[in-house]
Amino acid sequence: MSIPTSNSNHPLLSIILLFFFFFLLIPTSLLARNSHTINFRSPNLYPQALAWDPSAQHFLVGSLHQRIISAVSDAGVIETLISDPSLPENVTVSGLAVDSLKKRLLAVIHARDPLPPFNALAAYDLRSRQRLFLSVLDSSAAADDDGATRPIASKVAVDYKGNAYVTNSAGNYIWKVDENGEASIFSRSPQYTAHTVDPDAPYSSSSSSTGLNGIAYVSKGYLLVVQSSTGKMFKVDEIDGRAKLVLLNDDLKGAYDIAIRSDGVVFVVSPVNTMWALKSQDSWGEGVVYDKIEIDSERFPTSVVVGESDRVYVLYGHVNEGTMVENSVRESFSIQEMRSQKEGEDENVWIFVLIGFGLVYFLFWRPDLGFRVLTSRKEILVEGSDRLIAVEVEPGSSLFRQCHDKDEDSTSYPRPTSSNTVLFEINTFVCCFVVCYSKLPSSVFANIPLFSLVPLL
Repeated sequence: MSIPTSNSNHPLLSIILLFFFFFLLIPTSLLARNSHTINFRSPNLYPQALAWDPSAQHFLVGSLHQRIISAVSDAGVIETLISDPSLPENVTVSGLAVDSLKKRLLAVIHARDPLPPFNALAAYDLRSRQRLFLSVLDSSAAADDDGATRPIASKVAVDYKGNAYVTNSAGNYIWKVDENGEASIFSRSPQYTAHTVDPDAPYSSSSSSTGLNGIAYVSKGYLLVVQSSTGKMFKVDEIDGRAKLVLLNDDLKGAYDIAIRSDGVVFVVSPVNTMWALKSQDSWGEGVVYDKIEIDSERFPTSVVVGESDRVYVLYGHVNEGTMVENSVRESFSIQEMRSQKEGEDENVWIFVLIGFGLVYFLFWRPDLGFRVLTSRKEILVEGSDRLIAVEVEPGSSLFRQCHDKDEDSTSYPRPTSSNTVLFEINTFVCCFVVCYSKLPSSVFANIPLFSLVPLL
């Protein structure tokens, strides 16, 4: 018996196919959503620190010269959240972290030259906006291997117990402040000074802000810390403060802040270099830089956070202008979403997956279209197209269900009505595989448990 051909016309199918191929020709850059940019205005603010408050759904920013912490909405509306005139005049809010479990805001306070030395961690209640404690950070061990150095409290991270960890970017050590405000030196590992500083690297010629800066807490029981002058990343145990070098395929020269997304991807930003996206398969014994994201170094990004829906944002606070230009006055600042181009390419695949689902519906699940399986010939016949596709199958497979006998004299193969013919309901993920194969990177398939979808059919 010869394989029959369909004599029916399907203009709707032609329209769908034209629509589908139109999308295939669209550049993927046009399918990607635009990055989110928040512009806000505040005279002479020069924010250096940035945090995201998931409860209030807004950003928090510090100030280079003012004793305030401000809230910034998605629309760019800024208001003063905390004003603390009891702090020394002209101090900098250099780091911020939200303790969501205890509803607290932690702020790193630092007095820059020529002000008298002052480093502290302030904790504020996010509901009452009142200060809970001001913990002065001990500087008695602030002498590094090169001699006495004025400590610089920089960035802060908080664990689930309410302990805060503050980096000293000048002395290369980490303070710990418990939930009651008791401060101590937590980690002073020889690993922090064991690596050669590249004289051509950003910050290498500066006497400040060259050491440990960005810090982030990982729920598995350790911290990740980056060092500006060497571009190294360290994994620090939360119990005893022991530090291990994270082996990377590239140095993060000028690294200033770090943030971790919920899927474990780490983002590190440098105000004078770039932004790195990193992954690790062994809990940060080793890591890989898989993308570099361009930043605007003229606007000097000094902080990176993960906001709503796992979006990554940097703060363009123009701090270099505020510190280097005498009597500088600026009102405009911004918070900008940063997107990995490589991740964007993977995300665009799902547009074609949705188109694939549409094709599955119109091609295989409509009453006038479908797959016919002849058990006697072990072939799948596709009606509704100019060509027939024959695929050898195994009769009695679990992917088939028994229907009705085929009319042996039929040449048009209408909807079967007897029990010897099998209607095949094709697995949806196979269709999506065919539709998206030209767009989907091979690495994506390694992470998709395809056969786990079979029970859904």
